[in-house]
Amino acid sequence: MNKSRKQINTTINGEDYTHEVEPRLLLVHYLREVAGLTGTHVGCETSLCGACTAIVDGQAVKTCTMLAVQADGAEITTIEGLAQDGELHPIQEGFWERHGLQCGFCTPGMIVAAHQLLERNPNPSEDEIRHGLEGNFCRCTGYQHIVDAVQYAAEKMQG
Repeated sequence: MNKSRKQINTTINGEDYTHEVEPRLLLVHYLREVAGLTGTHVGCETSLCGACTAIVDGQAVKTCTMLAVQADGAEITTIEGLAQDGELHPIQEGFWERHGLQCGFCTPGMIVAAHQLLERNPNPSEDEIRHGLEGNFCRCTGYQHIVDAVQYAAEKMQG
């Protein structure tokens, strides 16, 4: 192993990954360029937009603010890991059914943030949804369709 590189082991979307990485490599770049999971988007790279959001050990994280080496041993879920057996996750379905996306750039981060929100609060009010997603920016919509999509998912997930 190259002394300037560090080996990391992660579980991403249920699959084990082992790679040697530069210590300064951001997790967002690891996910996209090393693991090949391009659903996590690189937006502002300053933690403001949320396009890079993934779940790391149960916590929604803006992956542009975390080093890949900090994820050694972590369980990570990206947008690619939400669909199961070829079926969209209810949140993904909600964004489709309630027109919660336009250009789609912010959508993966919004959906992943909404996933954590609904795990913590399965029946959020409109205000709670807006608060739960306030760290994710969409430059195309007025957010109402995104809120509608999360409400759709909450109802569907509750049966």
